[in-house]
Amino acid sequence: MSGATWDVEQYERYKTYRDRPALDLMVQIPADLTPGEIWDLGCGVGEHAALLAKRHPNARVHGLDSSPAMLKAARERNAEIDWVQADIDGFAPDTPPDLIFTNAALQWVRGHETLFPRLVSTLEPGGVFACQMPVTWPERWHAELRDLAKTPRWSSSLEGLRDVQPVAPAEDYWRWLSPLADVDVWKTRYLHVLSGEDPVLDWMMGTGLRPYLARLEDRAERDAFLAEYAALMRAAFPKQADGSTLFDFPRIFIVARKR
Repeated sequence: MSGATWDVEQYERYKTYRDRPALDLMVQIPADLTPGEIWDLGCGVGEHAALLAKRHPNARVHGLDSSPAMLKAARERNAEIDWVQADIDGFAPDTPPDLIFTNAALQWVRGHETLFPRLVSTLEPGGVFACQMPVTWPERWHAELRDLAKTPRWSSSLEGLRDVQPVAPAEDYWRWLSPLADVDVWKTRYLHVLSGEDPVLDWMMGTGLRPYLARLEDRAERDAFLAEYAALMRAAFPKQADGSTLFDFPRIFIVARKR
């Protein structure tokens, strides 16, 4: 995502929950794949690129991200990985990859109907595209955030920002990719049990709220916007008897092997 600063510490706060879908995707990469060239698109702090490098020690692994802060943290890892600062939109590798891995990144990029076939087309024959994305556009925490941004108090400041994009139906990804590859698509909902006073707000501070907060440069405005959003989320996600908050989170997975 361009145009918003990523807070590494905030993003990592729910590391266990954010990690699991990436690992669930990784185990679905075909076991007979022996990649020589691997790209992790939207690599963040680099833990999955490092894991792929460990899993495939003979491969050349690249981690691409648009965030300098994320890549700074990634470079602190003891891993021989080529870290690249760039936007996914312009991805055009010099060497055809054997594996493109992308976890929770492409929901920030527009034009999936052309982006996904283009990414798969860059692969070597027999190469694998493995993707996971949150399906959060229609979910209440994103819908109420968009509605809040359109209210008279905030509309002028927040008009036209680059928000998370709607993820297409699973059938569309199959239709777009099946002419190029053997495609497996599935969805999973993870029930996260969160703690704290405003855990949904805290979760969104690490991801979906970033472009909104980048627009609200005045500290008092930011605090007022967050207070309104926090109240909406407390109503939408009431605490359970033990004080926890249940956060039902949907994700889509795509594994496509180029023919």
